[in-house]
Amino acid sequence: MKLAWCSMLIATLSAAAAAQSLVTSTPADRKSLSLTVYNSGSALVRDTRKLQIPAGRVKLQFQGVAEKLDPTSAQLLSRSSPGALAVLEENYENRLLTPQNLLEAYVGKTLTLVRTRMENNSVVEQPVEAKLLALSPGGPVWEMNGRVVTGLSADHYVFPSVPPDFYSQPTLVWLLDNHNTARQTVTVSYLANGITWSADYVLTIARDGRTASLDGRVTLSNHSGLACPNAKLQLVAGQVARAERPPRPLNGRVQMAMAGSMAPQFAQQNLSAYHLYTLTHRTTLRDGETKLAGLFSATGIPSTQRYEVHGQSSYYRFPLLSAAPQRDPVEVHVQFTNSRANSLGMPLPGGMVRAYQPDSTGRLQLIGETTLGATPLDEVVDLNLGSAFDIIEKRKQTEYRRLGSDASEAAFEVTLRNQRAQPVRVQVTEPFDGDWQMIHSNLPYQKANAFAARFTVTVPAHGQAVLNYTVQVRWGNTP
Repeated sequence: MKLAWCSMLIATLSAAAAAQSLVTSTPADRKSLSLTVYNSGSALVRDTRKLQIPAGRVKLQFQGVAEKLDPTSAQLLSRSSPGALAVLEENYENRLLTPQNLLEAYVGKTLTLVRTRMENNSVVEQPVEAKLLALSPGGPVWEMNGRVVTGLSADHYVFPSVPPDFYSQPTLVWLLDNHNTARQTVTVSYLANGITWSADYVLTIARDGRTASLDGRVTLSNHSGLACPNAKLQLVAGQVARAERPPRPLNGRVQMAMAGSMAPQFAQQNLSAYHLYTLTHRTTLRDGETKLAGLFSATGIPSTQRYEVHGQSSYYRFPLLSAAPQRDPVEVHVQFTNSRANSLGMPLPGGMVRAYQPDSTGRLQLIGETTLGATPLDEVVDLNLGSAFDIIEKRKQTEYRRLGSDASEAAFEVTLRNQRAQPVRVQVTEPFDGDWQMIHSNLPYQKANAFAARFTVTVPAHGQAVLNYTVQVRWGNTP
């Protein structure tokens, strides 16, 4: 009885499978394509097509999807007839029709090896039937005339047929139950890896250092295996949480499509806790391509330039035994406010900044590269452009005494020399890494934070200034 029931079930399923229709959709059916690209190196792809789907059970082969898609994220929705399509199964078919995949499929089977030779100044083909026993790093292993053969070369192989479930391109296969025979507008959405974007900035500082211009650019790279013609493009700035997945290698060519000065091409809006930038026109992003687009351009930004020195907390725990003075770099910082009053006012995604300044002839020269953190509206942008060449800091420890196992008292002399033709102001920040008390200082100071003091030192042109202070530091837990 059980055997008869199983036979009936198998027969029923076979009949249902035979009765189901097959629909193949290619990119030629596409009505629109949109990409939302995230900082994490992935993109949400929405592919909308108009399809004629028969009623009943239908196998839909949706071709032209990204090679690096996440199958678990794929969704199918009928936009014109919501609820008409019931998804029974979904498969991602990435077994592509390649020579290597064909050979792997024919392990244990017979195929034709075609070898060529020259005969009477003509190329003669010699077909040989052989059974492929195995594929190894050293090459195929064949069985010919009852013998095992390795190291056999062939000009090409002839396969009897294409094995089932091989595809010429990555394909999503859906088993659907359709209740609407009219033409439907269907959107398939999924997450794809290998599509990235980043922001880059060009900062041009006026000769006097009082104003600057800032050009923002977006760099887009596509290594997803999906060609994106005439696509609507959106970018999300912010660290959207994603579950950890194993990394996948990126392959393919890289091309650059960039221009010099770029007009702004993105509109910005808030999206939850993030920011969304929408390209104002459709664009084509080919697989393996990298291109640039303008994000914004701002001129006449009031800016300030200042110099900073940062000491080390280790200076206060031990005596500095070296006779040579310590030297800390004098950092060059440029600051401006990301405000509408300063011709800005767009939330700035994090990215690389290249700073330029004109020389005496007006030619722009690179004066520093740094990174800009994500900066909301009305926040201060602080860029460290490197170390000053003609402003020197030297320090020496003039006194040191231990105040028990977890405290000390130290005196320092910090000398700042300025070889420029204009006076400069240098902020000297001293981190103490514990409870501290300033015993003496020849210049006023402020608390930079709970564990640091900040001095502002004015250094005359072609001159020097000296900061002297004595501090007690307690870094342990003993009161």
